[in-house]
Amino acid sequence: MKNKIKKYINFSDKAAQKIQNLILEKKNKNLKLRVYISGGGCSGFQYQFILDDKINKDDIIINQCNTDLIIDPISLQYLYGGEIDYIENLEGSKFIISNPNAKNTCGCGSSFSI
Repeated sequence: MKNKIKKYINFSDKAAQKIQNLILEKKNKNLKLRVYISGGGCSGFQYQFILDDKINKDDIIINQCNTDLIIDPISLQYLYGGEIDYIENLEGSKFIISNPNAKNTCGCGSSFSI
C-alpha cells in the first residue's frame, strides 16, 4: 500500500499546473513528478526532477491540486517542510525548491548543503 501524505512538502499551484501540462504533453496519465536528491553539485546535494510512472513500495505520494508528486523517504528527510514552485524568467523555466533545511545553496538554486 502506497503512503498518501499531504503536508511533508508542498507545491505551488503554478508547479501543479506545470506538472499537469507535462503529463498531458506526454499522453500518459500514469506519470507523476518524482523529486529526489542526489549527491553532487557545487553545494553537495542536487535537486532532481523526473516524470515517472513507477511507484516503489516505500515511496510517498503527495497529492495537491489533483496532482501527485512522488518522493522517496531518504530524499524527503532533506526536503521536509519545503515548497516546490515553477518559474519562468529570462534565464529559462524550471522547478525550484524553497528548502528550510538547506544551510547553504548555490547561486543557481539547484544544489544545497545541510
